[in-house]
Amino acid sequence: MDLLLEFLKSIFSFDENNQLLFTQLQFWIFFLVVFAGFSLVHSKILLRNTFLFFVSVFFYYKTSGWFTLILVFATFFNYLDGFLIHHSKGVGKKIWLIFGLVVNLATLCYFKYAYFFADMVQNLFGMEITVKNIFSVIGNQLIEDHPSIFSTLATQDPERPYFTVDKIMLPVGISFFTFQCISYLMDIFRTRITPVKNVLNFGFYVTFFPQLVAGPIVRANTFIPQLYKKYFLSRRMFGIAMFWILNGLAKKIILSDYIAVNFIDRVFDNPTMYSGFENLSALFAYSLQVYADFSGYTDIAIGLALLMGFYLPQNFNSPYKATNPGEFWKRWHISLSKWLQDYLYIPLGGNRTASFGTYSCIITISFVGMILSGSIWVAVVVLSIALIVTINCYKYPEKKKNLTSNMNRLNTMLLGGLWHGASWNFMIWGGLNGLGMIVFRFWKDMNCYVRSWVSLLIAAIFYLLAKFFPAPVWNIAVIWMGVIAVGSFFRMLYHFFEGTSPLKPLATTWAVLQTFVFITWTRLFFRAGSNLDPAQANEQAWTTAKDMVNQIGSKWNTSLIPDMLWQYRYVFILTILGMIIHWLPEHFKRRYRLSFAMMPLPVMAVVVIFSVFIIYQFITADLQKFIYFQF
Repeated sequence: MDLLLEFLKSIFSFDENNQLLFTQLQFWIFFLVVFAGFSLVHSKILLRNTFLFFVSVFFYYKTSGWFTLILVFATFFNYLDGFLIHHSKGVGKKIWLIFGLVVNLATLCYFKYAYFFADMVQNLFGMEITVKNIFSVIGNQLIEDHPSIFSTLATQDPERPYFTVDKIMLPVGISFFTFQCISYLMDIFRTRITPVKNVLNFGFYVTFFPQLVAGPIVRANTFIPQLYKKYFLSRRMFGIAMFWILNGLAKKIILSDYIAVNFIDRVFDNPTMYSGFENLSALFAYSLQVYADFSGYTDIAIGLALLMGFYLPQNFNSPYKATNPGEFWKRWHISLSKWLQDYLYIPLGGNRTASFGTYSCIITISFVGMILSGSIWVAVVVLSIALIVTINCYKYPEKKKNLTSNMNRLNTMLLGGLWHGASWNFMIWGGLNGLGMIVFRFWKDMNCYVRSWVSLLIAAIFYLLAKFFPAPVWNIAVIWMGVIAVGSFFRMLYHFFEGTSPLKPLATTWAVLQTFVFITWTRLFFRAGSNLDPAQANEQAWTTAKDMVNQIGSKWNTSLIPDMLWQYRYVFILTILGMIIHWLPEHFKRRYRLSFAMMPLPVMAVVVIFSVFIIYQFITADLQKFIYFQF
């Protein structure tokens, strides 16, 4: 009996060192039990949705413990606010929408930006603020005041409160389910949907466990109609679902986790202990890791949802095939990109005009940049650029649309960076992506002669900087711009001599490689600040990024490269294979996906068993959490 009670306790208790992950055997046992229960109730829509709502809440509890209360609060609050928006008219409708947005964003900001606000107050007013988790304080007080109700928790050591109060932990997936709730309120306000009448149906929409903790972000107007559809799973759909699950597991365990544990994490943890070649290799390998990790989660989520008859939106479309930064963001984390476009970029004015919100964002971002960097010059530079753009808008009305749309793009990317966390490295990462999109728009409007001379001039400037003000960063810039200048020069020569052979495949390959290199370099700042305590993220992230740039931009000992290649041969082989598979033509991928889906079931079963056996040969000693759990 004691063993049974211990077993049940392990199932229904939360262990922060053993969260429920898609890559764990425990999760697949959980899913088999859920699917068995689902098969009994799938024909009764309300019962099905209720069942999935409660198992989703349980799943979240197994990943986040008492943070489940935040999820439950978000569910009931937005359910009620949706009705208030729908049944109000005129100003009242807008007031309830604003109220809902403020509550949702305030909850998100408390957990994500408490350390930033504490630093801001300290920097501005010299007041030292100790960050405390108010939810933990309330929880400890409740346990102390009502020991009979919380008897299990009250048995904890009185000198050691059950809930830690001196550190704010970010609830897993809070950004994703908060954005889903916001989309629900906005879609009701815009009359795209009517409120969900039953709170259990709405709870299912908010908490659906396959995509709950790392997306894709499910939009209310696309998912809510599925709440009322009868269950249907064709033979082909079953095969496709199984393919996506296996594909996601292979991406996560074979590509992401293996190359991270055996190479990338080691280099990023201590860049100065590794050569420039190893630092550069780790940076490029990280681009594959973060893609395999995040898209791997999405693939599994899509497959699991499909088995239960629900469709989740595509979240990745071979992003490293993009030919420019703008296209990259139409292929990467598509659900977030579209969310930012619909609920941020377009309300700011989009490609039409600059709004009050545009300039408010510029001022806010300037202020945030000043606080994060500790330098007023950051704000001065940003505001000066905004002022120059504004003056040009009024001086050259024909260019106003283009200039203001670029301001809105930059604002959107900077705020997208801050969405990942209030630290200087995320702001740099978002800003670089925004600048990349803007620079490309100017670049594509230049003819080949202007491109050639501009790139040559920039390369020459970097060369002079490297010669008279030696620094590793100038060495990197010289090489990169030199390569672009050479490519632009050959294109100019081809055009000058009126070449007739088709250059499109070569031009596309060149554009894809340059975009991939640019996106990879921006990831230096993204990765440098990931996995860090928010209280120390700024300083540590900047140090890591600076050390890696110094190593990469310093002189290499090329004689050691063959030994390094051999030492990390499996990592390099997997990285190259991963990129080759990624760059395969889409029609080829679709063909082998359908071929798998239409296998006879006995053959498919054998392939699945064999694939799982191979995949788990690569599993690391400690299962790695998905990267986007922290956002």
